[in-house]
Amino acid sequence: MDTKALRQKILDLAIHGKLVPQDPNDEPASVLLERIKAEKERLIKEGKIKRGKKSAKTSDTPHYSYLLPKGWEWCKLEDIVSFGGGKTPSMDNKEYWDNGKHLWVTSKDMKCSHITNSLMKITKKALEEMTLYEKGTLLVVTRSGILRHTLPLSILEKPATVNQDLKTISPHIQELSEYLYVIIKANEHIILKEYHKDGTTVDSIDFDKFRCLPIPLAPIAEQKRIIATAKNWFSLIDQIEQGKADLQTIIKQTKSKILDLAIHGKLVPQDPNDEPPIELLKRINPDFKPCDNGHYTQLPDGWCYATIKEVFIINPKNKADDDVEVGFVPMANITDGYNNTFKYETKQWGKIKTGFTHFANGDIAVAKISPCLENRKSVVLKGLPNGIGVGTTELHVFRPLFLDVQYGLYFFKSDYFISQCVGSFNGVVGQQRVSKNIIENMIIAIPPINEQKRIACAVHKIFAKLDMIMESL
Repeated sequence: MDTKALRQKILDLAIHGKLVPQDPNDEPASVLLERIKAEKERLIKEGKIKRGKKSAKTSDTPHYSYLLPKGWEWCKLEDIVSFGGGKTPSMDNKEYWDNGKHLWVTSKDMKCSHITNSLMKITKKALEEMTLYEKGTLLVVTRSGILRHTLPLSILEKPATVNQDLKTISPHIQELSEYLYVIIKANEHIILKEYHKDGTTVDSIDFDKFRCLPIPLAPIAEQKRIIATAKNWFSLIDQIEQGKADLQTIIKQTKSKILDLAIHGKLVPQDPNDEPPIELLKRINPDFKPCDNGHYTQLPDGWCYATIKEVFIINPKNKADDDVEVGFVPMANITDGYNNTFKYETKQWGKIKTGFTHFANGDIAVAKISPCLENRKSVVLKGLPNGIGVGTTELHVFRPLFLDVQYGLYFFKSDYFISQCVGSFNGVVGQQRVSKNIIENMIIAIPPINEQKRIACAVHKIFAKLDMIMESL
């Protein structure tokens, strides 16, 4: 279920007067507009607000895109609200910040519909240089990179000040706050598309256009019905989204458990007719001697232990003519999670053969740096131009000697492997990696080759069913 689209549909119905039925007994919006006008004049007379200049970007008879229900009226946002802004008190002045108790809202606080707190607070001393906005004031982010895809909008639940990246919207009649929130959110996609300004350092909203946003004003009684109905719908959607998130977590946990069962020989039954892997290993290397590991306390019959370096070629090298086209794979092109997908860019071998990690079709690429490793950025490489390629230096590459490649990939995606890597990280925070020397000596439990294929097939089928559930959410 596309809950984002469902939210937008509810908002669209609301602003078109189709979310709740009209009541002919409701006081019409024309009367409400007169009350708003009178209240605005009172606020101006008392010096609480200034008379704003009429926007030059609109006419007195603007064009509106659709007809309103009877009793509704079109107006502009600037007709029914006043606007304000804020600033940042000097960070060097401790008198402005130490033990501050007054809310100072920034874009970092704009993550919910109603603001009750802020990450930073200012003192009474700083407040003397700021404007304190009342409960019910709407806040909108008008300068931030987030404006490329989202318009943060909130309503104050407590008096607060704001910084320079926010604008305030104070309805002349406070009852309008919740309704205006619905109207602005319903027009979010239009505002982001038509009012957006690309800046040299940061994106912003053309506020001269924003203040002229057309408002379909419903009678105040209908506004209350719209708000109540919308909240009921949004509460239900919230429950759906939480259930969706919980199920996604369960699916990830299930996949992790499936891999744990797989690498411990508990996912598919053993077949006594399968050739034990130790026989194959001895044919490849007559000097092979199985090692031991306490992690696999009860190894299934026919299985054996080996080190990673005994069953994989690690970080192999390619050779090709300089004009040969090959695949180039940056880290961003490797899907994380339990998927097995990646994208490559076609480049000439001579231009990328040095300074990158080599690989070929059939190799397994595994991220060696945090958090990519923990996020399971690992993949079986296939379909590369001319069968070879290179990628980011933050990869280790494993070429199976006799292991089923898909079984090998599932091993590298297992919690067992990842936990060992994380426990052996070196480097500074944010740049922690696991070295080849650590990985090559790790122990892997080896099933017979036929059982490896049965395990890989079983895991694939289970994961496919789990993915179908995920896609249906």
